[in-house]
Amino acid sequence: MSSQKGNVSRSRGQKHQNVTAFKNDKYGASAQVKKAKSKIHDSLCQRCKDVLEWKVKYNKYKTLTQPRKCVKCLQKTVRDAYHIICKPCALKLELCAKCGNKEEIVIPLDKKEEEEVEGTSQPSKGTRQKKREKKEEDDNDDNEDFDDMGFSNDDCDSDSEVEGN
Repeated sequence: MSSQKGNVSRSRGQKHQNVTAFKNDKYGASAQVKKAKSKIHDSLCQRCKDVLEWKVKYNKYKTLTQPRKCVKCLQKTVRDAYHIICKPCALKLELCAKCGNKEEIVIPLDKKEEEEVEGTSQPSKGTRQKKREKKEEDDNDDNEDFDDMGFSNDDCDSDSEVEGN
């Protein structure tokens, strides 16, 4: 038995070994699994980030239903599961939002906000406008092919004027 006193080494390997890896969306991803997978774990130290990624990977991550109380400002502003410090306090005090230690933050909250600001500074084009621009590019390509044959758009316009006279 492995629990015997003084039995430090085992003479054999692990009895049951997994042949395939666990898939948390094997039978179709639920809304909770999709939401957990898409979540970016920011303002955390490396260890806490790894813990939360493990919870997501093995379907152990449970989202919060109601905001929790922050241990620094004592307001109900913690909206992320397993966190004890709200994002503004974690950013201001440079603490990990999950464990509360002053560790090196892997993905700082301010960098994420900068990326969002950069992304929103350029107006997003609607699908109609994109299709219209693509169609205009295709039309321009057709005109260039026509020009390559030795004809130009000006020649076509002048011919139609001659026929009209």
